[in-house]
Amino acid sequence: MKELVEVLAKSLVDHPDDVVVSLAETEKTVHIKLVVAPGDMGKVIGKQGKIANAIRSLVKAAAVKDGRRVHVDIDQ
Repeated sequence: MKELVEVLAKSLVDHPDDVVVSLAETEKTVHIKLVVAPGDMGKVIGKQGKIANAIRSLVKAAAVKDGRRVHVDIDQ
């Protein structure tokens, strides 16, 4: 799941080298933190948060086969 978020984010931003994805796991949940450059925040979030919601939906769909809940946080 970490790789999925990283690939999606790097394809959206102007500065792919500044993309950092960290992962924190518990037994039933996974917390993914996506950090991008301040200038790329708008590209990752999108208008009215549509791109951010799409990223979250894709990651949740990928997590279904593991039977875990996933939370994606986006920071700068």
